[in-house]
Amino acid sequence: MIMKRSPSHTVVPGSESQVAEATMRNRLAAVAHSCPESEREGFALEMEEFCELFSMFIHRTMKPISWEKIKPPPPDLIVPFREINYNLSMEETRALLDKLVVLKLNGGLGTSMGCVGPKSAIEVHSGYTFLDLTVRQIESLNRQYGTRIPLVLMNSFNTDTETAKILHKYEDSGVHILTFNQSRFPRIYKDTLEPACTSYQGHLGEWYPPGHGDVFSAFVNSHIFKELVAAGKDYVFISNIDNLGATVEPHILNHMVEVKSEYIMEVTDKTRADVKGGTIIEYEGKPKLLEIAQVPPKHVDEFKSVKKFKIFNTNNLWVKMSAMQDRVESRVLSTMDLIVNNKEYNGRPVIQLERAAGAAIEYFRNAQGVNVPRSRFLPVKDTSDLFVVQSNLYELRAGCLSMNARRPFETVPLVKLGDCFKKVSSYQARFANIPDILELDHLTVSGDVTFGANVSLRGTVIIVANHGERIDIPSGAILENKVVSGNLRILDH
Repeated sequence: MIMKRSPSHTVVPGSESQVAEATMRNRLAAVAHSCPESEREGFALEMEEFCELFSMFIHRTMKPISWEKIKPPPPDLIVPFREINYNLSMEETRALLDKLVVLKLNGGLGTSMGCVGPKSAIEVHSGYTFLDLTVRQIESLNRQYGTRIPLVLMNSFNTDTETAKILHKYEDSGVHILTFNQSRFPRIYKDTLEPACTSYQGHLGEWYPPGHGDVFSAFVNSHIFKELVAAGKDYVFISNIDNLGATVEPHILNHMVEVKSEYIMEVTDKTRADVKGGTIIEYEGKPKLLEIAQVPPKHVDEFKSVKKFKIFNTNNLWVKMSAMQDRVESRVLSTMDLIVNNKEYNGRPVIQLERAAGAAIEYFRNAQGVNVPRSRFLPVKDTSDLFVVQSNLYELRAGCLSMNARRPFETVPLVKLGDCFKKVSSYQARFANIPDILELDHLTVSGDVTFGANVSLRGTVIIVANHGERIDIPSGAILENKVVSGNLRILDH
């Protein structure tokens, strides 16, 4: 099981663990009394899921990874994308897409980038938000093939209300948009192992959305799942809404149908920027997602090696819906690997128990990884990523970003913007417009730095303004394989 340990990780002896489990259930039963009547059934389901996780945590019902048992994935477990690029006709593609649901994980806030509200509402390219681009993609597919692919958003209690307001703008798009909420679990005080919540209507900080591994049970138990199945849908493409490369790829769906796979994980080649990403291995005769948190300390460097572990999980997942329903209702997925996240609430250390969606790979028949081009992994986690996707490195067509044909290399430049650029508002204030980076390999910017209009960055560029210094890159500047440091200020006169 995945355990993110800290030096003060709580260990619960046998008898104390039983007391802790009973106390947790009693406290949550009391919380249930403050739950509105209309929501009690759903709340009871969520708390049962949570109590299973809590029981795994305090009873330590988890097997640590045995490094000696790890084997590289056999050739038939990881299929190169180029080998499944069948010549599909319009009719064949339409028939496939008619069975598909597109599900975007939309539970995250933009707080890490200094924004308020759902992260999906951040503008990322040409004035369009993550959600705008997603709707445009589905709209374009439906128009091209004459299909009715629905868009499903898995919201969290943090994003549901604001997302509902935003969705009104897409009423004329023709895209059928459905939403459901993932679970709401109580944070656990680390010192007492008691829930932080005291009532259902309490402060939202007492609760947390339990990661993307919650998608299977939350989706199957939602009010929309049966509706979609009744409409003939049997495959779902799941991805993070902030991954701009996660577009519908009919060839992967066709391959899934051809080989009768219930679960396909898109993986891509690891670079030095992805050394911590989870990877597929063979373990005790089954495919398994190996995360860095599972790796014994003495083998961490080996895990990060690009030579031994060559691929990583993009979190683009294709799942057969009937198989998903079976695994949820049979409780098979309740033994998925556990993630323990250490956080802080009101000055006290708390624990969040979560699961990763990729860990489900070992529970589905004929599960495979498909090694896709890097272009299918284009996440925007911070302003450094935002800088890249907003630049002329990418062109926009039908809601999809594609690499500019004038880029002389296939790789994406490595960009590291410092703390002064961390918030979107600060980032925007420091660029008159986004520089030309078609020939950029690497950019590092640190300190108080601003960019004028129409700047070109090429090769490796490092700009460092030390504490108390400021650097203004003048409009029209061309920096190629340059290191800029010290004080450089352009003054108006």
